[in-house]
Amino acid sequence: MSLFDFIKRLFASTPASRPVAPPAGTPVQPQLILARAVPSPVVPERPKSTTLNLDASQFAPISGRDAVAAARVSSTIRTNPWWGRLDTIPPASDERTLLIDRSLVAYGLFKPEDLVEIHQIGDQMLEISGDQAIAADRARAVVAASEADRQQLKLKKKAEATERKRQHAEDVTRRMATDIIFLGRGVSRGLTDRRANVEKLQAANLPVLASPSDVADAMGLTISRLRWLAFHSDAAERTHYVRFTVPKKSGGARELAAPHRDLAAAQRWIFQNILLRLSVHYAAHGFVKGRSIRTNALPHVGRHLLVNADLKDFFPTITFHRVRGAFEQLGYSPAAATILSLLCTESPRRTVEYAGRVFHVATDPRALPQGACTSPALSNLIARRLDSRLTGIVTKLGWRYTRYADDLSFSADVEVEPDKQIGYLLARVRHIVQDEGFFVNEKKTRVLKQSSAMSVTGVVVNRRPGVCRREVRRLRAILHNANKQGLASQNRDNDPLFEARLRGQIAFVQMINADQGRPLLESLNSLPD
Repeated sequence: MSLFDFIKRLFASTPASRPVAPPAGTPVQPQLILARAVPSPVVPERPKSTTLNLDASQFAPISGRDAVAAARVSSTIRTNPWWGRLDTIPPASDERTLLIDRSLVAYGLFKPEDLVEIHQIGDQMLEISGDQAIAADRARAVVAASEADRQQLKLKKKAEATERKRQHAEDVTRRMATDIIFLGRGVSRGLTDRRANVEKLQAANLPVLASPSDVADAMGLTISRLRWLAFHSDAAERTHYVRFTVPKKSGGARELAAPHRDLAAAQRWIFQNILLRLSVHYAAHGFVKGRSIRTNALPHVGRHLLVNADLKDFFPTITFHRVRGAFEQLGYSPAAATILSLLCTESPRRTVEYAGRVFHVATDPRALPQGACTSPALSNLIARRLDSRLTGIVTKLGWRYTRYADDLSFSADVEVEPDKQIGYLLARVRHIVQDEGFFVNEKKTRVLKQSSAMSVTGVVVNRRPGVCRREVRRLRAILHNANKQGLASQNRDNDPLFEARLRGQIAFVQMINADQGRPLLESLNSLPD
């Protein structure tokens, strides 16, 4: 019988081919189980392997008692990692391999020393070339350890991220209560720069404002309230202005924007504590204390030639960025200038409905609204350079210049030959106006001479300041008829404020020219009750 036939018979999968253990109590005779077994030869002493831990004594011939173990081990053939492999010599530590080795010794096919040498060679092969199963196990162990480390690192990073989010939320909450760093897209640049020119502000007797908290404290507002008033949104469900239109004298409609109470209070603070303390160019007469349309017209009384020009879209042309630059020029920090400018400007808006909600959508950049108390003073501040340049050019030509809001007036006497200078003057005015960021409304440019009614902002300036004759004659006619028929008879439109309006119109005439207004006022006071 060959070696492989013996192994096949010994470890056959069928019960009939397996060795049967003797009944309990029956003496076991090894020669009945292994007919060819011979006594183990005496193996001379040899040093044990210091690395493989192999000993010839462990390869003793198999006995009958070991047959039961052999049958048990044979049942694990399919789970044995060494069974059927041709790429390596199974180690002696494997229980099934050890039984086979002992069977080989029992049949006299190998000596224990030979098996020791064989397994030493096999173990050395494993050490040199490695084993895929062992390598796979080690790789899985390394991967498992790496995965465990990765999971631990992941949990650590999650914990750190959670802590950062918590800290960030606390920082945001604290910053929201004490500071402002964002007020909308496109307008928040500079909110982190709190460098103010303190010396310049103090020299101009202006309040020193550097940070958002300085602005809030000065106005008596909380940071959250100031942020709400100054925040810019391109599509807002609620705005800080009430919008309405009034008819223009020249036709069309003019949109006005009146601020709500809180914003109006903030604008009044800016006007009273900053804008009122600024000097205004002497050529500007609009919205300046002590000046009026009368003072605007006086320099042009009795002149030979008068040129009136108009600035197109005056307030809408003065945008948020120009206002912020003006505040920075005064010495305010970019942060304070940004907040002050947002409080003083607003975008024109159109109302739209989307998904059942009403939005006020900005249609143009933020600019000075017509209706805020700060707009006229800011326009004079920003137009100061324009006034200076126009004054310089007309002085050189021998002309005079005044401005009332968006109305520009130029006049000259005959001795400077103004007829020859009109073209040059208008070209220079157009160039300077555009260079300063404004536009001349060509449709409203007028050249007037003494042969016609010369008026500046509604005041006739041919020989003396006065109101046009048609208006004076209308008032005289009303008073004359009222003296005969009673004042109520002249109230053809049933205006409940008719008398108050009439007194206001007469007071206007008297302000422009006391000689024109005095007789009218006396006639009104002498009317019968």
